[in-house]
Amino acid sequence: MAYKIITLDLDGTLTNSKKEITPPTREALIEIQKRGYKVILASGRPTPGVMPIAKELELDKYGSYILSFNGAKIINCQTMETMYQKTLPTHVIPELNDFSIKYNIPIVAHAADRMYSGNGCNEYAKFESKIVGLPLYETDDFVKTIGFPLHKVIFTAEPDELNDVEKALKNYYHEYLSIYRSEGFFLEVMPSGINKAHSLMKLLSAIGMTKDEMICCGDGFNDISMIEYAGLGVAMENAQTVVKEAADYITLSNDNDGILHVINKFMLNNN
Repeated sequence: MAYKIITLDLDGTLTNSKKEITPPTREALIEIQKRGYKVILASGRPTPGVMPIAKELELDKYGSYILSFNGAKIINCQTMETMYQKTLPTHVIPELNDFSIKYNIPIVAHAADRMYSGNGCNEYAKFESKIVGLPLYETDDFVKTIGFPLHKVIFTAEPDELNDVEKALKNYYHEYLSIYRSEGFFLEVMPSGINKAHSLMKLLSAIGMTKDEMICCGDGFNDISMIEYAGLGVAMENAQTVVKEAADYITLSNDNDGILHVINKFMLNNN
């Protein structure tokens, strides 16, 4: 199969432990775009948190794409057109805030130029702020502050502390909302049906390409759907065990240019 698209998770996949793209990987991603291939950045990060990497890889120059908020928003980087987006129903925001208060766990939301944390602020909320490059503001009234559409909210806490609220949310909303861990300490709440595979299916249909032409690479729980969906699903060596089990191929770690290895092996054929 001639693969024409590569879809990449960011943290733990494309970027190394320093949150950087190595020069050889950057050069390879620009080279395949020059040859007409498409690069898709599929991340749980908000759009402003993905955009610097998109610019670094020149996605705007070559007409590649961003899937931000775990796929709740798709952007054509060349035209900056929003091709698809889905937001949380407004009535669930007070309900989610009530869960935050009941379980005494901070709730986090992203605006265009900042983040808000309700019911306190912890190290994981601050970590998210650092990752996405948005300043974090703590609010005493989360519901009143959030007067704009949200693509997702995140509950942040120690992994064991999130178990009860995760179970309660899933029991309450069932299939009405998508609820899953992107990391052990991040519990993400998304609109119904939203995951990376769902949005990739919509994007591929819009641009006239198929999943068989696509490689998807990831390391986390929220990457499993796209790894299973892709023509070639790739897990990083540093990926969670369940992610590796879902993959067709396991590449090198994110600290050993695992993405460069995939590009050379399956797209440039430089084995």
